[in-house]
Amino acid sequence: MDKFDIGILEALQEDARATNVEIAERVNLSPSPCLRRIRNLEKSGVIRGYRADIDRKQVGLGLTVFVEIKVGLHSRENSEAQQAALLSMPEVTAAFLISGTADFLAEVVVEDLSAYERFLTDKLLVLPGVADIRSNFAIRTVKTGAPLKLPRR
Repeated sequence: MDKFDIGILEALQEDARATNVEIAERVNLSPSPCLRRIRNLEKSGVIRGYRADIDRKQVGLGLTVFVEIKVGLHSRENSEAQQAALLSMPEVTAAFLISGTADFLAEVVVEDLSAYERFLTDKLLVLPGVADIRSNFAIRTVKTGAPLKLPRR
């Protein structure tokens, strides 16, 4: 990746609906090479997709919970099973394998506390191998979905 690719990525993070011509002007390229670079970034997986940034509360998803999951028996199979389970749950908007007191950290977005209680009891607590679950409730969103600070080359 060179300065043009970085510039394209920054422009797309700022406005993914910008036209190719607008992006090309911003990074000082002509439209054809700019479009080729965008397609290459998509093909290589650097650009994973485009999506709308939706206000959670306005669509009725008022509760964000950060859930720490501790696994009782550490094994590759158990870890893969936990990962597959988290991937299959639409309420989980992000999940990470972490170090520290927990093994996984999941961001869960649901309507309200009753919905989280159902999610916790029906989906998380029934997972095999789970030794402990700790829920941290977001009181207010301070920052989310910020553009990545890309390294300069």
